[in-house]
Amino acid sequence: MGLFSFWKKKKKRPPQRPISQLWETLRQSSDFVEVSFVVGGKELSIYYFDSLVDPQVLQERILCHLQNDIPNHPTVRLEDLQQIVPIQRIEVSEDTALIEEKVLKGFVAVTFREQPNKAALMGAAAENLGLRENNDSENEFSVVGPKVGFVENVGVNLHLIRRQVVTPNLVFREMSIGSMSKTKVVIAYIDGVANPEVIQTVTQRLESIHFDVVFDNAILDQLLADNSRTPFPLFISTERIDRAIYALVSGQVAIFCDGSPYAVIGPAALFDFFTSPEDYYLPWVLGTFFRLIRFFGVAFSVLASPIYVAVLTYHYEMIPEDLLGPIIYSRSNVPFPPMLEVLFLEITIELLREAGARLPTKVAQTLGIVGGIVIGQATVDAGLTSTILLIVVALAALASFTTPIFKMSNTIRFIRFPFILFAAFWGGIGIIFAVCGLLIHLGRLQSFGYPYLLPFYPFRVRSFRDTFIRSPYSETAERPMFLRPRSRVRYDPNAAKQKRDIDE
Repeated sequence: MGLFSFWKKKKKRPPQRPISQLWETLRQSSDFVEVSFVVGGKELSIYYFDSLVDPQVLQERILCHLQNDIPNHPTVRLEDLQQIVPIQRIEVSEDTALIEEKVLKGFVAVTFREQPNKAALMGAAAENLGLRENNDSENEFSVVGPKVGFVENVGVNLHLIRRQVVTPNLVFREMSIGSMSKTKVVIAYIDGVANPEVIQTVTQRLESIHFDVVFDNAILDQLLADNSRTPFPLFISTERIDRAIYALVSGQVAIFCDGSPYAVIGPAALFDFFTSPEDYYLPWVLGTFFRLIRFFGVAFSVLASPIYVAVLTYHYEMIPEDLLGPIIYSRSNVPFPPMLEVLFLEITIELLREAGARLPTKVAQTLGIVGGIVIGQATVDAGLTSTILLIVVALAALASFTTPIFKMSNTIRFIRFPFILFAAFWGGIGIIFAVCGLLIHLGRLQSFGYPYLLPFYPFRVRSFRDTFIRSPYSETAERPMFLRPRSRVRYDPNAAKQKRDIDE
């Protein structure tokens, strides 16, 4: 036991450096400001970063009151500044690490000569400097419904959520992530609705993250994922307020990150990525129709090109007699096999899409229209591809845009290529193997410990009311039971069905 006893020794906390050494380190930066002056017989010093502090708050709420009110309090100490300076909360601390963190977050540190090892920390950060005041949710656009989305300021985002969900059960838990960035991260959920196990899982995973700089929620999305080797997004990233609120009232948990205009929502199922908030603003018949169109578009986008390759390579007998002539005529001058023909067009489409995404808006629109027409016509005239394949690939690319969430759209674009290779090597059998492999992979995925294919696997009949179809509100009074919410019913369905006339 003595040989291995050193494993049981706790790591000693490094000795705390003096506060004077902290100021010496921060003086190396040109935007660090140190001001010392004597007021009412007291010598005090103020330390802050000029690039982080709001000058109006510094002048009107801190300096002005320190210079005018301290002479009236000759025995004032740092602990008494809360009664003098009109700042919401003033924290007095001897912890050098805490003082360093607060000053680097935009706080002003005030020290007295009589208390050299203590500092009063006053919040004066310029919270909205360089940030947008509103967001029109351009990436998740819908014709019907609210247009205001989240912004990069987490305080504004929490305000938008709190204004819509008027209940004391809405809980925000704040923590700091990133050893260098100290990024503010907030967990949002509704107490009494969300499953406590999910809340505990989210909290533990966030606390166990050891990363230097967290720029965006997209990084947290990958760090929190149950499986990092899948192209499928395991959490919903949304900039829409209504989608985040609907997730909260359904029993899910939302994660907000300072500096990111997106909210990460989990646990998420595969069907959640094909649901648009616009479905709930339209009559349920139209909402169901558009949702089915979306599922058909995804299936067509993934399978159209592989089926073309499989049929023209191995299964000529499947081609109808009336269609055989046009296919032969369109491919008479094409020197490449169907696989190379399809890959050439698919990669061309992806190049146009990536180029359009990286260029300015007006240039991207011109490139997408002119480039698609010119390259498509030129490849057909040069005999590099057939006209029928050009139509198939164009429709498949168009169908991939029906997915409401951009991350899932990227995944659909990616998985087309393995399907094309399977179809080129093994034909229709290869497509079946690819579909089976995809279903097996999806069945193994989890989101915060919940199966990704819910309610399809494990099978939950009652939860299908809001998957492939969008049922009327009178039939969706229950929350999704596969989320195991603590509160089962959202509203009384019988009361919702009652219709009273004026004469009643």
